[in-house]
Amino acid sequence: MATSKSPKAILFDIGGVCVLSPLEAIATYENKNSIPSDWINYAISRSAPNGSWQQLERGEIKMDEGFFRGFNADLRNENLWKEFHESFRNSKKKLKDVANPTQLGDHVSLKAEAADSRPTDQDRGSQQPPKPQDENSVRQDESSARPSLSKLAKDTTIGDPVSLESEDVAQSPSDGSASTTGQSKSSSSPSPTEATSTLVSLPPLPDIDGESLFWSMMAHSRSPDPYVFPALLQLGKLPGKERPILAALSNTVIFPSGHPYNRLNDPPESDPRGQFDVFVASAEVGLRKPDPEIYKLAVEKLDKLDKENGGSGVKAEDCVFLDDIGENLKTAKEMGMKTIKVVLGKTWRAVKELEQATGLSLMDEKTRRSKL
Repeated sequence: MATSKSPKAILFDIGGVCVLSPLEAIATYENKNSIPSDWINYAISRSAPNGSWQQLERGEIKMDEGFFRGFNADLRNENLWKEFHESFRNSKKKLKDVANPTQLGDHVSLKAEAADSRPTDQDRGSQQPPKPQDENSVRQDESSARPSLSKLAKDTTIGDPVSLESEDVAQSPSDGSASTTGQSKSSSSPSPTEATSTLVSLPPLPDIDGESLFWSMMAHSRSPDPYVFPALLQLGKLPGKERPILAALSNTVIFPSGHPYNRLNDPPESDPRGQFDVFVASAEVGLRKPDPEIYKLAVEKLDKLDKENGGSGVKAEDCVFLDDIGENLKTAKEMGMKTIKVVLGKTWRAVKELEQATGLSLMDEKTRRSKL
């Protein structure tokens, strides 16, 4: 039963929330084609704000041959490929610290694809303190928690681990004079960029079929999420005043006329779009998350609808927003919305948080027993 503090409106992202995440398809493509983990998402994100992907999601270009040519060019950008390798080898930065995670997906969340979805003691509400560990066991746990970079989406540190050995190689004196065996080394070393370009050979740029990749992402994202989507259906069935306004706030694309992915013939129970009172799609309004303007537009539409139905209106503070991208949630939170992070591979946890926010039961008993 809804509480007096229940939100007036609940906003859902689509990809990675109501339906499966396209990031999973990216990770699968990289693994299958021996492409360094996170390169594709990096190339897309660093092509912002005017990369082909971003333009498509703002509805500025059509999904045609021109888009796929541009998308392929973004994925084969030699400067980005060099930056992808060299900058991370030198600074040892994590991808999450450098790449903008808002253009497609949160790069770090790719690790959740292989995460164990079993609930922890914290998920079960356990109040028991953790068991003490001796020093050796802690070290073993830390060692086992460092998976190999070669494993799919397990680590967001970029570059061939072997090539990191190059930083220990003797470097030439900075004054340009030739060094000979036994000579003392100059106290001045070349810049990291110079050292890397000299000592580390850049791997060949991956040959990515952008069109094939794109359609694999779209195909994967047509399947409803097994936890969030049923919760959305449950919310839609609530009677009268118990039912919040349901809205979608999503970065989307527009498929060509007549394309089957337009969902014109999908049954209502499998079509996310048919479950919402308000649908704000980036490609239709010319704005993308995390631009604050698209959030303002969503709240305006919610406010108008509520007043038309005899309500007092809706403010950002009256909303809960679910998204799988941290930067998108950050903007929503700054505007006053309550936010719920939907984690790849553990989307059922978001449903638990939504239940707490609404005071409603949104899981069937079988699912609840298996997760709690």
